Amino acid sequence: MLAMPKVDYIKHLREEEDLSINEIARKTGCNWRTVKKYADGESFEETLKFTKRGMMYEEGFGEIVDDWLEEDMKLKRKERRTNKKIFENLRDNRNIFRRNRSNVL
Repeated sequence: MLAMPKVDYIKHLREEEDLSINEIARKTGCNWRTVKKYADGESFEETLKFTKRGMMYEEGFGEIVDDWLEEDMKLKRKERRTNKKIFENLRDNRNIFRRNRSNVL
């Protein structure tokens, strides 16, 4: 995959200067297939979407824990929640988690 400035340059040469694929390939030093892919392609950006799965997300408290962890990343290391503290918060405050403690840790 090419860097964005080079992709933009290839698109510019194709659309603004009306150069052929072979001329652009010679000018940029890229393979003609690569040039064709980026010059004539409509969308070349790939976005990766990760689906969160597992017991935490199936039970519905994974998002809560994710939010807590994001908040904790802003804190100093010694002030962050431990696994045990996360479990206790879920069990006591949220009444969501009703499993054995050994399943979480």
